Amino acid sequence: MSSDNCTHEVRAFARGGRPWCGVGGSSASANRRDGRRTLGMGACRRRLVAAMLAVAWLGPASGFAQEPAAADPEAPEQPLGQFVTIEGSLDETTYARVVNTGLDLLHRAAQQDRPAVLVLEIHRGASKFGQVIDLAKELTSERFAGLKTVAWIPPADDGKPLRGYNVVLALACREIVMHPDAAMGDVGLGRTLDPDELNAVVRIAEKRHNPLVTPALVYALCDPQSVLLRVRLRRREGDRDITETRIITEKELKRLRENQIAIEAVETIKEAGVPGILQGRSAREWHVLASATATSRREVAALFNLPREALREGHLTAEHPKAVLIRIDGVIDPVTAGFVERELRRAVNAGMNLVIVQIDSPGGELFSSLTIARALADLEQHKIRTVAYVPERALSGGAIVALGCDEIYMHPDAKLGDAAPISLQPGGQFERAPEKILSVLREELRQLGERKNRPPSLLMAMADKDLPVYRVRDKKTGRVTYLSDLEIAEEPERWERGPLVPETRPENLLTVNGVRAHELQLAEPPVDGWEALMTRLGLPAETRLVPRTRSWVDTLVWYLNHPAVTFLLILGGILCLYLEAFTATGLFAIGAAVCFSLFFWSRFLGGTAGWLEVVLLVLGLTCLALEVFVIPGFGIFGISGILLCLASLVLASQTFVIPHTDAELHQMVYSVGTVLGAFLTLIAVASFLGAYLPKAPLLRRLVLTPYPQHDDREPHLDPRVVKGLLNDEPYAHLLHQEGRAVTDLRPAGKALIGGELVHVISNGQFVPAQTRVEVIDVRGNEVIVRPVEEAGRQV
Repeated sequence: MSSDNCTHEVRAFARGGRPWCGVGGSSASANRRDGRRTLGMGACRRRLVAAMLAVAWLGPASGFAQEPAAADPEAPEQPLGQFVTIEGSLDETTYARVVNTGLDLLHRAAQQDRPAVLVLEIHRGASKFGQVIDLAKELTSERFAGLKTVAWIPPADDGKPLRGYNVVLALACREIVMHPDAAMGDVGLGRTLDPDELNAVVRIAEKRHNPLVTPALVYALCDPQSVLLRVRLRRREGDRDITETRIITEKELKRLRENQIAIEAVETIKEAGVPGILQGRSAREWHVLASATATSRREVAALFNLPREALREGHLTAEHPKAVLIRIDGVIDPVTAGFVERELRRAVNAGMNLVIVQIDSPGGELFSSLTIARALADLEQHKIRTVAYVPERALSGGAIVALGCDEIYMHPDAKLGDAAPISLQPGGQFERAPEKILSVLREELRQLGERKNRPPSLLMAMADKDLPVYRVRDKKTGRVTYLSDLEIAEEPERWERGPLVPETRPENLLTVNGVRAHELQLAEPPVDGWEALMTRLGLPAETRLVPRTRSWVDTLVWYLNHPAVTFLLILGGILCLYLEAFTATGLFAIGAAVCFSLFFWSRFLGGTAGWLEVVLLVLGLTCLALEVFVIPGFGIFGISGILLCLASLVLASQTFVIPHTDAELHQMVYSVGTVLGAFLTLIAVASFLGAYLPKAPLLRRLVLTPYPQHDDREPHLDPRVVKGLLNDEPYAHLLHQEGRAVTDLRPAGKALIGGELVHVISNGQFVPAQTRVEVIDVRGNEVIVRPVEEAGRQV
């Protein structure tokens, strides 16, 4: 930050002429020569000495320099680490991902006996004080005592300092690393914090969580009216005179004088009425607030010897959650699998990014469970986070479903595991499934473990009672995991074999509770209930998720989505349309409406269809109607109508338009094949109807035929009409006959020809009502006419 844009930075000048900012810490003159930062036991000893010397005096730990240094050569392992970005306002989502990341680091660090570092990259934001102070208290609590928290303050794009309540998060961390040009301070945005807020922040500093953050500095950051002083004290210790420097308030200066402490110099750093903001370069020069400076994330990682993976932020740092809750209760069967798949498709189409599956199941059909697990695992392609919540049990097939999710949260007493396949024998007896089924399940579980970062051997041990698994340690990195004998034998020089996992002893299927599942890296830290889960997932407290559960409608929809039923619905719909076109009874039109309504209704609920498909179908039928009743011949409207109907039926059977994966390509081939198969079947059925059904009793019952003798005064069907209904060209007998137009022909209308009221089409021109016309052509149901006067002129 240059002097031109450093408008908020408050500077005072000591006698040496050095620049000071409006906030700062204290430093000991005896330690100014300590120009490099060191890690490990040396730093710890210096901090311990500093803490014992005096209140508000910063010891040698403040002498860290900004250059990255290598880790202590005596440290055998690289620390675990993770960056988390806090950008904008702090909300429940941000709170949850910080806490979840910290808990995950603590758990892995305890297992691998390694230190853990959580780096919070903090940016400006309009956060609420309550949310910020809650997270600050969490970071400084005993729960996170074993976690080193670091605040990384990069420069803002607009060059402005970090101001507001987000500064409190940095003050709560054990260390602060700043970009040399970054600046931070002015917690109250130009105003003094309320007494309760100020006291809460001061209590954070009084914990001495960060030795470079003292109450005096906090007052300067939070209260523009406070005055910050730099004093040089002299005291005698034995036969030596010791000089030390402190950053204090006016009240502290008064107490020092009352106690008759020798004060050699007093300098004013921050005047009253001016907000205090500290620049990174100045903070390091005077060893206050920031323990180091860095110009990039990579340099911050090097400062603490963090692995490269720490720079990558995972799903815990996802965007604000848009969640859906799906419940799976009882036995898992094909209907349940269809229900879950439909709900997942609806979640994808609705733009959800979090799917919570609440499972309470003793198991069910193997392949239905695998279908659900694969569907959940495949949601990673859509960047959707999947969470399994197990309040009581997820056994057998229920466990397989849970293992398909990114995260598993269990009640401490819930059960997970026991996924061995069994088969039902005659007489209702259960037996272990044959080896060929077990081998398929082992491979499926291994793939799920690799995809979701769980020890594959432990997943396989849920299904294989004779698979021992051991706790092993990577000799190079110290990472702890769980492997089988075969996996250890593949890299024997890499792994240090530990004890056998007791749950994988011979003749035993792995089954664990929530606590043990977390210890074995199968699940997240257990939760006590739904509210605790909501907090862990970062869902706002006011969020109300309505669970989607299976009902009789789902059973019906599952049957309607069955491939055979889908084929019959499509065939029934177009067949009814065909029959309606040649009978005009209205009965077949109702049948077609029922078939297509059931088809699209089941697709709507299944999540594969929307209003686009319905609009395409309506447009297609409209084009076909225009081709049949209005425009003579078979041209663009007929072809377009058929293509639109085909597109509507195909798109209604899938969630995509253009396939991008092999699975989507296979689904499109299947959808197109089903629709084309229905149309080809229609052609065969139509040929059969034309040849045989006119003689069948059913058709004779549907068509009203006249009695042999009848009263001309009573309504009856003309035998020629009945004959025409059963022929391909029912109006062929009208060819070259003359009649009179009953309505205007525009070009379609009605005419009375040979004593019949017929729907006709003119040869392209407007024909007024009552004009004499002649039938010049008959094409199926189309009767083409022209005015008699025009015919006379051409003769």
